[in-house]
Amino acid sequence: MTAAPILYSFRRCPYAMRARMALWVAGVTVTLREVKLAAKPPALIAASSKATVPVLVLADGTVIDESLGIMRWALARNDPEGWLDGDDPALIAVNDGVFKHHLDRAKYPGRYEEDGVTDHRAAALALLDPLETRLAASPWLCGGKRSLTDIALFPFIRQFAAIDPAWFEGLPLPHLQAWLERLVTSDLFASVMPKFTPWQEGDAPVQFGP
Repeated sequence: MTAAPILYSFRRCPYAMRARMALWVAGVTVTLREVKLAAKPPALIAASSKATVPVLVLADGTVIDESLGIMRWALARNDPEGWLDGDDPALIAVNDGVFKHHLDRAKYPGRYEEDGVTDHRAAALALLDPLETRLAASPWLCGGKRSLTDIALFPFIRQFAAIDPAWFEGLPLPHLQAWLERLVTSDLFASVMPKFTPWQEGDAPVQFGP
């Protein structure tokens, strides 16, 4: 029997969330190693010099240390819901680039150097308008079913909404709000969010998967 891949993860990391969701839907069981970011295990650093989660180590030693790479690898193996049919790299790039830039600065004001933008929350919000337009035409970002793009963006929009939930709920974004609610309350999201004790060398393996 082939050994299960090892996934270094952190429960609340949005990148790790979307990787876990894709692995779960693809039916890939992994050996989960929950990481305490303040005390990263040497095995994680040895596997990937970036030492950021998620990192997937395959049985043959191949290392995938980008969340989108993990998602696409898992779905290439098994894609029962057809998530790869809704892979929009351009939209994902906006989310992972400029939206994430403004999200971090809206969530943690004062942590980052000034970049000339005075209202990062407003700048991030403006990037949600195209998503609202898409979702007014279809229930998911790439059509009639949830796809890779929905799951890739979801954890970051969830973070943005959580900065000030009452404010977000009052925005004129009914389709985006409904989309977010469907994902937050989904069985899939619940399945990938249990709490685990941070892993240490020598701990018994923790199997994670459907």
